[in-house]
Amino acid sequence: MRSVVVASLGLVTFAGFLAPPAHAAAVGSGAEVKRPVAEGYGGAVATVDLDASRAALSVLRQGGNAMDATVAGAAALGVTEPYSAGLTGGGFIVYYDARKRKVTTIDGRETAPRAMTSTAFQGIPFDEAVTSGLSVGVPGSVAQWDTALRRYGTMSLRQVLRPAIEIAEKGFVVDQTFHDQTEQNAGRFADFTSTASLYLPGGQPPPVGSVFRNPDLARTYRELGIRGPAWLYGGAFGREIVATVKKPPVRQGATRNVRSGLMEVSDLRAYRALERPPTKVAYKGLDVYGMAPPSSGGSTVGEALKILEALPKVGLHEYLEASRLAYADRNAYVGDPAYVDVPLEQLLSDGFAKERACLIGPRAMAHPAAPGSPDGSYAPCPSATPGASGVSVPEEKKDGPETTHLVVTDRWGDVAAYTITIEQTGGSGIVVPGRGVLLNNELTDFTFGPAPGDPNLPAPGKRPRSSMAPTIVFKDGRPLLAVGSPGGSTIITTVLQILVNRLDFGMSLPEAVAAPRASQRNTAATQAEPAFTERYGAELTALGHTLTDVPGPPKGEIGAATGLEFLRNGRVQAVAEPARRGGGSALVVDPRR
Repeated sequence: MRSVVVASLGLVTFAGFLAPPAHAAAVGSGAEVKRPVAEGYGGAVATVDLDASRAALSVLRQGGNAMDATVAGAAALGVTEPYSAGLTGGGFIVYYDARKRKVTTIDGRETAPRAMTSTAFQGIPFDEAVTSGLSVGVPGSVAQWDTALRRYGTMSLRQVLRPAIEIAEKGFVVDQTFHDQTEQNAGRFADFTSTASLYLPGGQPPPVGSVFRNPDLARTYRELGIRGPAWLYGGAFGREIVATVKKPPVRQGATRNVRSGLMEVSDLRAYRALERPPTKVAYKGLDVYGMAPPSSGGSTVGEALKILEALPKVGLHEYLEASRLAYADRNAYVGDPAYVDVPLEQLLSDGFAKERACLIGPRAMAHPAAPGSPDGSYAPCPSATPGASGVSVPEEKKDGPETTHLVVTDRWGDVAAYTITIEQTGGSGIVVPGRGVLLNNELTDFTFGPAPGDPNLPAPGKRPRSSMAPTIVFKDGRPLLAVGSPGGSTIITTVLQILVNRLDFGMSLPEAVAAPRASQRNTAATQAEPAFTERYGAELTALGHTLTDVPGPPKGEIGAATGLEFLRNGRVQAVAEPARRGGGSALVVDPRR
């Protein structure tokens, strides 16, 4: 999405950005350009951003493995995609260790402070909850990076942070996406002194084509590399985060009601990133691995695939209906497994999928679909298809471009699919003074209630349910595909649709990623991109589906996916979006063997 430039000496910086010098040169080898598809050998990476892809590729070229490069890429995204990712956020990694032939996952999801209660958000308007200290979860990214590198990497945290530090110091060229996202958040950014001074220099978003620098973040990364994760999890940096959460730096005269948060330094000390077994389903001779709860990505993508496998044919109608049913079950049963007994094995079972598939007929089912009973006792299809459930279905709070995803593989065959986020685009809107990093608003992923029995109500130390769905597909025991996407509650359907496009509809991976999307999440209407509605709207409307425009921002877009496909003879194809979110960046270590 951007190219890094070196700011010439003597230019006067202006509150974070400067005019690009005519002779500005790209950092790195200079050989890489932004393109959505790349094929080659020796390792590959795809992200939403050219600078982040370059950062990850530089680590691969230095001899680092996929996990080293993944953390480097994520840290770089914290610089160039700061409204989607950052060291005070969290995420999920699905990782294949080729030497051990093992798939594992690392859960870096944020947690609620110990003072959080099930009613903490009740009665608070959603937008007001987002822009507050109350929404800030205990950060998971740094603990996740540390765990990932210690268990599967070959480099230190200090080493892999170097590319991100260089980008933050020297700057990157502001593109239309960065400008637009800043402009969309300008009203709330302006209400915090630390945020406004960084992202609204002179009171305005940085103009397209200017060079944006974040020296505070460069210093933060550098000190993190020296002091280690304990600096955040209970140390001086952690105390700064807690102070900001408890007393956000609200501009004098601002009228916004900004609530203080509940986080304590003890919450930071108690945080742990967790290695968990992945979800796994068989789909038409392939093995599909995903992220287990507290993410609903692996369970919901997996259940929908199993439902589709149980049907005599797979088309767009069946894709939408399987999504509808899987989302009904997600909402009813999935939450943090430390607090909720998630029937994961049954949700992903053949018997449950066949029972759910019975509900899919030639026309769209009545809204809303009721959750099934994943109890291990399953009956053959009844003679009649039931109508609407009459149950209340919670509306998803968001479906915008928030979050980001990257995929990496190395010369040894290790594979990482990593979805990272600070939640809403721009997170809580609060920059930690002097640190150059936005705080997350992850706790608004909890159900606000009142909702007795909801598996996703807040609780002390609980991890909110997520839709993030990093996924790796295997054929005959070897990686075939790795894919993931941002997009809030649409992440699951984006990943599922890409898999269906590639595995059932015969598209190439670049075609599967670029194809127009629709997202059915057990809602009355299916959100669809304009090209999808134009191409398939009449056919699906005739089957009883209601399509509606994607509200955005950006209007009309769902997700910004990245993926990998492993071709013959060691060749790998890296794939990013050709247009969504400004287009992404796919790179390979060596285009030729």
